[in-house]
Amino acid sequence: MDEYLNLIRGKSVAILANQTSMVGNTHLVDTLLSLGIKIITIFAPEHGFRDLADAGQTIDNGKDVKTGIPIISLYGNHFKPTRDDLKGIDIVIFDIQDVGVRFYTYISTLHYILEACAENHVKCLILDRPNPNGFYFDGNIMDKAYSSFVGIDPVPVVHGMTPGEYAKMVNGEGWLKDGVKCDLTIIKCKNYSHATYYQLPVRPSPNLPNQNSVYLYPSLCFFEGTSLSVGRGTSFPFQVYGSPFLPDRGFSFTPESSPGASNPLLKDVKCYGTDLRDAEKKGLVPKPELNLDWLIEAYRNFPDKSKFFNAYFDKLAGGPDLREQIIKGMTADQIRATWQEGLKKYGAIRNKYLIYNKEAQGTGHRAQKEVRAKEKGMK
Repeated sequence: MDEYLNLIRGKSVAILANQTSMVGNTHLVDTLLSLGIKIITIFAPEHGFRDLADAGQTIDNGKDVKTGIPIISLYGNHFKPTRDDLKGIDIVIFDIQDVGVRFYTYISTLHYILEACAENHVKCLILDRPNPNGFYFDGNIMDKAYSSFVGIDPVPVVHGMTPGEYAKMVNGEGWLKDGVKCDLTIIKCKNYSHATYYQLPVRPSPNLPNQNSVYLYPSLCFFEGTSLSVGRGTSFPFQVYGSPFLPDRGFSFTPESSPGASNPLLKDVKCYGTDLRDAEKKGLVPKPELNLDWLIEAYRNFPDKSKFFNAYFDKLAGGPDLREQIIKGMTADQIRATWQEGLKKYGAIRNKYLIYNKEAQGTGHRAQKEVRAKEKGMK
């Protein structure tokens, strides 16, 4: 904190934060208030500020019950702070735990924060946090024609950057509207590298309850663009997938209304599928690559293939290519081969903005395998 308190003392501060924005056992907002920092506004991302809301649930403006500070929601119809939202603000602090995946919306909120700050001549301060999926980057590059809140920048599915590095890239590459540049300061993590397997101390959102789900999320979230359940409405979301129309191979689950999933897909319907609750124990994760086999296998076993994908899939996948490749019957290796040129170009861009462990860079998952081999040799 010594590195940034002098930057915010005497300033009018806005904070983009949520339940992960902790300083030890105390929330950042409460910590800064106790140190005499003047916090004018709290911006809340998807899932809210202190309390976790359902995915996709509208978050209303209001006041923080504990401090009385006004809360402005940046989710729903208001993704980007307006000129009025930033009126009188000298600096915006961003402190949110990301999980390193293109369709995880916190980086989209970061993009809009940077853009709004640049347009309104407000400084932005990022308190950087480790990326639990930061040991690799993989997937197709998003088609700009499919830009949305679940994919706003031309990056792969797993981007392999911390929020600070990502912000440097968005700012430096001119990806903000009209190429505006944000006055950006990043407070770096200590003792972190892209070879670090970082265990999250606080769950980042309602349906990522543990490290196993965080590792599986980049691969299993594609199922959100299908008619299958990924376990929302169970105690193990993003650790299973299934449908009543898949073969019964001895595993089933039934989604029910629950905190974080009040109306889950296939609610109260028995689903047959695949149990990945022991994926971490079995060594299926963490691995430095996306797993497409689960999605491809589910498609092949689904009886009415015309009802497998829904309209959301192409947004999640950053374009129609992945859906079309699966329908054509391409294997995971064949699909992966189509990503390599884009990953090589992205890797060169990414390298320019890395803050941590620059030797752990390269094209896609292969470079990260080399890092793991090097670590093993050192041990």
